[in-house]
Amino acid sequence: MTLIIYHHSKCSKSRKALSLIKNKTSEFKIIEYLKYPLKFREIKLLLSQLSMKPIELVRVKEPIWKTNYKGKKMKDNEIINILMKHPKLIQRPIVTKDGKAIIARNKENLLNLFS
Repeated sequence: MTLIIYHHSKCSKSRKALSLIKNKTSEFKIIEYLKYPLKFREIKLLLSQLSMKPIELVRVKEPIWKTNYKGKKMKDNEIINILMKHPKLIQRPIVTKDGKAIIARNKENLLNLFS
């Protein structure tokens, strides 16, 4: 089992998810995606594991999005490039395990990964 959390230390939901993970297992990896932005292929893989389109991964209420991108027609690859440039726009926290990923905002979704 390889569990990975894509973590933002200033996000309360991300901190809660990390705490729950630490209580369940000692075998996990933390990726601080704001310090080490994800590459194009990494975002594509996460999207595949999440079964999501790029726009669904965007935090559309963030000022960066509202000011620069809201309402513009964009292709999926363009949105992925924006997520690479502005990792703060990525929904969080993302947790992956055994090729499956979730946005772990609620405890139940995260606990389901352990069952």
